[in-house]
Amino acid sequence: MFFKRKKKKEEEIEVTEVVKLKPLNYPTKILVGWAEAIGGNIELRDWFLSSDQYKELGLVIHALLLKDDAREWLMKNGYAHLMAMVNGAEGNADAVHWLHKANFHVLKHVALAGDGDVDSSNWLIKNKHQEFAMIAERIRVLKDQIEETHNDIHNFGKD
Repeated sequence: MFFKRKKKKEEEIEVTEVVKLKPLNYPTKILVGWAEAIGGNIELRDWFLSSDQYKELGLVIHALLLKDDAREWLMKNGYAHLMAMVNGAEGNADAVHWLHKANFHVLKHVALAGDGDVDSSNWLIKNKHQEFAMIAERIRVLKDQIEETHNDIHNFGKD
């Protein structure tokens, strides 16, 4: 008895396009507002989302809230460095390493401090990045709240 062999399909290779990273230059009041939005100020979050100039900051908040569409938007629109910061705050060592290698030291320390690293929080303050230290603290509190909610049996499956 003869069996027909199935020809091996050529491996499908996902082709990704190179997206140039956009600069991150924000006035102090925008950074303070972003920290407030991360901390739960919905009006500010919605303002960031509707803003042409700062939409990415609103989408970072959604990415922190585990929204996949926001994560994809950040990656496709030149904000992979912000997405790496989010991933780093979630404990992804590869993302923190990438931020370090790409010379995004402030974002690296925001990620680490957002994940609870006291030394990185102190680094931000020592190097006069108080706004980023505040952002990192708000990220840490938000991520802790998400973790607590996910571990609470009474909230299982609500998100």
